[in-house]
Amino acid sequence: MINTALVSFGMSGKVFHAPFISTNSNYNLVGSWERSTKSIEAAYPGTKSFDSYEALLADSSIDLVVVNSPNDTHYAYVKSALLAGKHVVCEKAFTNTSAEAQELDDLAKSKGLKLAVYQNRRYDADFLTLQKLIKEDQLGELQDIQISFERFRNTLSPKVHKEQVTPGAGVLYDLGPHLVDQALVLSGMPLAVFADIRITRKVSLVDDYFTLILYYPGHRITLTSGMVFMHQLPGYKVYGTKGCFIKNRSDVQENELLAGKKPNTTHWGEEAVADYGTLYTEEGGVISSKIIPSLPGNYSLFYEKMAKAILHNEPVPTSAQEGKNIIKILEAARNSAFNKRVVGI
Repeated sequence: MINTALVSFGMSGKVFHAPFISTNSNYNLVGSWERSTKSIEAAYPGTKSFDSYEALLADSSIDLVVVNSPNDTHYAYVKSALLAGKHVVCEKAFTNTSAEAQELDDLAKSKGLKLAVYQNRRYDADFLTLQKLIKEDQLGELQDIQISFERFRNTLSPKVHKEQVTPGAGVLYDLGPHLVDQALVLSGMPLAVFADIRITRKVSLVDDYFTLILYYPGHRITLTSGMVFMHQLPGYKVYGTKGCFIKNRSDVQENELLAGKKPNTTHWGEEAVADYGTLYTEEGGVISSKIIPSLPGNYSLFYEKMAKAILHNEPVPTSAQEGKNIIKILEAARNSAFNKRVVGI
């Protein structure tokens, strides 16, 4: 079994990591570093609350460390874990700079360790369904892709670190990695990017809105996120030469996890019929539509793939190189927004 410890047992640890580690027979959840509230032992009897990160890393029984702390700590915590001989899963955003990402990738490879970035939104119901349609060639050659992750919040997040002016803070580095990762899965690295990054709320000190346009030889991908969307539009609008797919962002897994439901249970990740997307096609000048049942969302796939990587030397679910590519685009986006121009990748 892969003995695994978390760097944090806050919302991320409780919702996105511990449930999937504890329900996968390849893992043993050892515990978490808890700075103040000691709660993992009550939530998962038999686990341990570590008083310091140094104590966690000194535990020779631990094979895998999940770095799920604030963005500006990722580089240092991942590096320390690798130097201690641990495999690592790092939350998005992987690092604050692509240079840091490259250094960590090189370090992991030099020590023969597995390093992965936690991009769980690859396994959302809507994105899995979209990939299936593309694989089946139901959309044809892609022409225009619009992906959004919209929220409405006039107040500051209760997660204080997300609202402070620190490296990696702001919505570009918070939700941006999800959207950019999905774009890269669909189309690979773009030729260039144009970005509009703004502060829209009077109470905000960090960016809380962005639109990125990724340029490809034959199509464009537009990514939008922010906190000003009182009425949320479809999360996916994908247009191809054979058809287009329109779907709301409606994966249920986060809500299920927040409600205390455990993964790998009956009907896990299944969306309501009302949330299914619509495929539009044209024949003989007539446009028709049909409802496309959503594949179930399944974040468990990430840790299943990570186990195979550690135990059988298979590829990690999201590599450090892929994480670096995301950061390169975010860096180019900041450059673009500041200079108000298209920036090559």
